[in-house]
Amino acid sequence: MAIEAVIWDFGGVFTTSPFEAFRRYEARNDLPTDFIRSVNARDPDDNAWARFERAEIDAASFDALFLEESACLGHAVPGRDVLPLLSGDIRPRMVAALKACKARFKVGCITNNVPGAGHGAGMAASADKAAAVAEILGQFDALIESSKAGVRKPDPRIYQMMCELLDAAPEHCVYLDDLGINCKPAAALGMVAIKVSSEDQALAELAAATGLSF
Repeated sequence: MAIEAVIWDFGGVFTTSPFEAFRRYEARNDLPTDFIRSVNARDPDDNAWARFERAEIDAASFDALFLEESACLGHAVPGRDVLPLLSGDIRPRMVAALKACKARFKVGCITNNVPGAGHGAGMAASADKAAAVAEILGQFDALIESSKAGVRKPDPRIYQMMCELLDAAPEHCVYLDDLGINCKPAAALGMVAIKVSSEDQALAELAAATGLSF
């Protein structure tokens, strides 16, 4: 099928992965590697993280609930410590690829984010970075934020919502995300799903799917 739209995740795609910041925090605080991810993976549809991304709880509740969940796994980590780790550095090559795709296809962004964390949908850590994030977000024909939509990836509904906004059938879409769990529903709907493990790998797969050069 001919590609009509390219749909992107934000964090870990246009910015460096928050997992890198998680690991630095873990190293500084003598925590097991990937401990924060293990907390997020426990009860993934209804834990503090999932509920915050759907805006069902506020920052104070997230702080307390994440602390409780992490303590149950052996290490007490306040949720307020985790939120500043979400903002990564912008990847210029991915931004350039977005602009190239926009010149030929419809482009959309689906981001799981939390209310009140950083600046804007990209959860930028500073006002300066927020301006750069806003410029990227301004490229999209459609943007869905989990904290505003009340639904989060990997719920298939959020991908279907994007297809409706872009007026593109799933089988005519490419989807990029740094999490395999978020790529699976896109692939099940018929999208070409690209798990972003590195810039080189992602851009090579995007080039193969779209016929563009990056």
